[in-house]
Amino acid sequence: MKTTTAQRLTSRIPKIGDRTDRKDVVAVVKLHGVINPQASPLARGVISLGAVESALTRAFDHDKLKAVALQINSPGGAPTQSGLIAERIRQLADEKKVPVIAFAEDVAASGGYWLACAADEIYAHRTSLVGSIGVITGGFGFTGLLERFGIERRLHTAGRNKSRLDPFSPEKPEDVEWLGKLHNQLHEIFVDWVRERRGDRLTGGDDLFTGDVWLGAKAIELGLIDGLGNLRDVLRTRYPDAEIVFAEPKKPFLARLGIGAPAAALLDAVETRVAWSRFGL
Repeated sequence: MKTTTAQRLTSRIPKIGDRTDRKDVVAVVKLHGVINPQASPLARGVISLGAVESALTRAFDHDKLKAVALQINSPGGAPTQSGLIAERIRQLADEKKVPVIAFAEDVAASGGYWLACAADEIYAHRTSLVGSIGVITGGFGFTGLLERFGIERRLHTAGRNKSRLDPFSPEKPEDVEWLGKLHNQLHEIFVDWVRERRGDRLTGGDDLFTGDVWLGAKAIELGLIDGLGNLRDVLRTRYPDAEIVFAEPKKPFLARLGIGAPAAALLDAVETRVAWSRFGL
């Protein structure tokens, strides 16, 4: 069998798996923004399982992986997306048998702290806001607005509770009671997750779960985090010979271009701004 010149040349090129000089790797995944199942072209950033799946997969796929770091800057958002992302992180970490370290930047609150608890250790800056272990729902009531402009609302439902909390209808006490029960259930799930992941490191008792936030030093005292420090300093100290590589979630194509339905995008941007402003950001 004859060997061509091209085959002889390519045979001298080392295969990826044949390299023995590759450095150890610490992969960093950026989780920045409000946690929401839908991306907005005008929002400051959106975290969802669909948006971060490829970044997580790439991060855990390195051959000489020593650890995965989560760079978190999030005021929270949708509880289901928070849970799905956290569970995916744990699944990959268990499969690859590598430690996960979370680093809070400006804020790791509510769903942002839910994500941080997917890590084996959590670090924060001394000025970081950490915690907000609670549940919140916000909205607007527009009762009387349609009548003012001579608009008639026509709402038809099957099922007596189908129109719960309709913003154009007067708020009903029974709907508020229902929402409160839903909040309590979600809060219990959140608390159970924090207790499962932080274990006996928690020292603050039930006061940890009131929805309050704390700065870094107090968060250490309460057992919400394990130490103060920034990502590069901690990783360089712990893994001095490892290469730090970043795996950033990819934005949807239209979001990268800043194209979207103007009204919906503007409303999303306002809601995102409100989420960040709750923490002075």
